[in-house]
Amino acid sequence: MHTVLAALLLAKGRVVSDSRLNFLLWGWEPPATSGAQIYTYMSRLRKLLGDEVRIERRPPGYRLQAPNSAVDLLEFERLDRLGRAALAQRRHREAGALLAEALGHWRGTALANVTEHLADAELPQLEEARMHTLENRIEADLALGRHEELTAELTGLVARHPLREKLRAQLMTALYRSGRQSDALQSYYEGRSLLADQLGIDPGEALGATYAAVLKGTRGPGPGGATRPTREVPAGPVAPSTLPPCVERLAGRDAEIRTLRTQLADSVAGRGPRHLLVTGMAGVGKTALAVHVAHAAAGDFPDGRLFAELSDAHGRPRRPHDVLVALLRDLGEPLEDGDTTPEGGERGDRRQCEDLVRLLRARTAGRQLLVVLDGAAEGRLLDPLLAGLQGAVVLITGRTRLTQVIGARTTALAPLGSSAAHDLLAAVTGRARLAAEPDATRELLGHCGGLPLALRIAGSRLLARPFWPVARLAQRMAAPENRLRELSYGGMDVGAALLPSLYALPSPARSVLVRLAGMGAEPFPAHRAAGVLGTTEATAEQWLEQLVDGALLDLCGVDLMGRPFYRFHELVLLFAAGLPAAARTGPRSPATR
Repeated sequence: MHTVLAALLLAKGRVVSDSRLNFLLWGWEPPATSGAQIYTYMSRLRKLLGDEVRIERRPPGYRLQAPNSAVDLLEFERLDRLGRAALAQRRHREAGALLAEALGHWRGTALANVTEHLADAELPQLEEARMHTLENRIEADLALGRHEELTAELTGLVARHPLREKLRAQLMTALYRSGRQSDALQSYYEGRSLLADQLGIDPGEALGATYAAVLKGTRGPGPGGATRPTREVPAGPVAPSTLPPCVERLAGRDAEIRTLRTQLADSVAGRGPRHLLVTGMAGVGKTALAVHVAHAAAGDFPDGRLFAELSDAHGRPRRPHDVLVALLRDLGEPLEDGDTTPEGGERGDRRQCEDLVRLLRARTAGRQLLVVLDGAAEGRLLDPLLAGLQGAVVLITGRTRLTQVIGARTTALAPLGSSAAHDLLAAVTGRARLAAEPDATRELLGHCGGLPLALRIAGSRLLARPFWPVARLAQRMAAPENRLRELSYGGMDVGAALLPSLYALPSPARSVLVRLAGMGAEPFPAHRAAGVLGTTEATAEQWLEQLVDGALLDLCGVDLMGRPFYRFHELVLLFAAGLPAAARTGPRSPATR
C-alpha cells in the first residue's frame, strides 16, 4: 500500500495507469489477481486518507488529488525553484535560506517503504535533485563568506560522494579561503586519481578551473581573510541555451503567446502537465512561436533552454539516438565516439538508446530546464526523448496532434487574419511601401492566404527588389499555376514545406488529396467528397480525417446535424494540383515502413 500511495503522489495529479502500478508493485510478473489487489489497496487508502483526499478511477488508471494537503516533494521542488532563481540573481542570503528550507523536507531516505521496482525507477532522480539543491545551497553559503563553517560538512560530503566534481571544487574553495592551500590541492589530486582509476576520465572544466585558480591564488579571500583581486570561477556549468535567434514580435500571435506563457508558468509551478504541443499546417509559424515563447520564459528556467530538431531538412524524422546525443552534448556531457555510434542490429541500437535515456535523465534531474523539440512527425519516436526528459518542461512542435504525448496541452495555430497578415508583411517590407499601393497589397495578401511562410517569402522578394512596385509581384502571383513558383525565395519554399506532410500520408490518402483538389477552397461536407471519390460517406470521412491529421485539411465547423465541414487552404490545393506523378506516390510514410 505504501508503494501505491507513493506512485500516486509522485504522479503529481496525473493518472497512473494500471500497467505501471502492476510493474511498480510486482515487476514484470504480476499475479493473476493484480487488478483485484490494486482495487483493494485503493479502497483502503480512501478510508485511511479521509474525504479531503480524492482517489479517482480515471481509465486507464487512478489519480490522486489532495488540493489542501502538503506533500514534502512538492514543497521541496517549490522552494528549490525559488532558491535557484534567487541564486541566479545573486541574492545569496535569500537563496541559502530557501534552499536550506527545501532540504529540510528530506527526513531520512526517500521511498524507504516501497518496493524495489518503484525505488529503482524513481529514487535515483530524487537523490540527484536533492544533491543538486545541496550543492546550490553550499554555493550560496560560500558567496556569503561561510567557508570555515562549510569545511567540515564538505569534507564529509566528498568522502561519501568522491566522484561529484562540484562538491570537490567547493571543498577546495572552502579550504583555500580558510588558509589551507595545500589541503585544497591535495583534495584535487585525490579527485583526479579517483576519476582516472574508476571512470578513466580527466577532471572536468569546473574542477580544473578551480585547481588553476587555487594555484594562482585567485580563488576569493585568501589566508588571513585578505581579499585578492579575483575573477570567480563558478563551481558548476553555465546554464546552456541553444535556442535559435528570437523574432522580436510575432504578428497576430499575442493570444497564443499569452496562452503558452501561462502554460509554461503552470508547468514550472506543478499546476499543469510538463509537455506542451504546438500544431498546425506547414509554414504556419510553429517554430517561430515556440522559440519566441522559450526566449520570453528565460527567467522561469535558470538551468537552461535547449532546442533540438526532430526532422532533417527534407522533413524526414531523425533517429531518437541522434537527438539524445545532441541534447547530452548541449548539456556538457563529454561523449566519446563509441558512445555515439550505434552498435548495430536492432537489439544493440535499442540497448544503446536506453543507456542514453538513462544518462539524459540523470543529467536533467532536479534542474529547471526547458527543451524545445521541433518538427515532431511521429509520436512513437518521441517516447525515448520524453523518457529521458522526465524532469524537464518540453515544448513540442508538429503538424499533427500526436495523441501519443499523453496529457499534453495543445495550441493549434491557424493562418493569420487579414490585419495580422498585413502587419507581418509590413514588418518585412516597410509599412510606407504597402500604404502607397493599398489595392495591390490586398491582392498580394490574398494570394498568400494568411500563411506566415508565404508572407515572409513575398516580403523578402519585395525587400530584395526595392524598385519593384507591389503590383508587379501581385500580378506575377495572380495566375494559380505560377503562385507556388513565386513563393520560393532565399531558401524558403512553400511547396517544399508541404512535401513532408504529403509523404507522411499513406499512398491512397495522397491520391484522395489530388482527386479532391478540384473542389476549391469553399467548405464542404463528407457526402460531397464521397460523390467526387465514388465511395460511401463513411469511407470518405475516414479519408478526410487522415488529411486533417496530416495538416493538409482543416475542420471548419459543423452543420445542424453535427456533421463536420472541411476546407482546404488555397495553397494546399495549388500544391496538390501541381504534383507530378512521381511526387504523388513519393517515399513510403515512416508509419508504413
